[in-house]
Amino acid sequence: MTVEVKFESWQLNDEQFFQLCQDNRDLRLERNAKGDLIIMPPTGGETSNSNAGITAQLWLWNNLNKLGVVFDSSGGFKLPN
Repeated sequence: MTVEVKFESWQLNDEQFFQLCQDNRDLRLERNAKGDLIIMPPTGGETSNSNAGITAQLWLWNNLNKLGVVFDSSGGFKLPN
């Protein structure tokens, strides 16, 4: 079950959020466009296996076509709102 934590009175800046992630490496943490913290459970074995297969196929396709780079779902990125 995904948990969304609303922060009405304060916001984590990028450095604080990064440090929170470093201090809690066992948790899957994200922030949404409003700055709310989202805590997600790990995937199960079947989902993890499916994700690995999709990532492998995407990497192989991209390696042949040289169109960019491929990341797995654990990569951290800051996207514009």
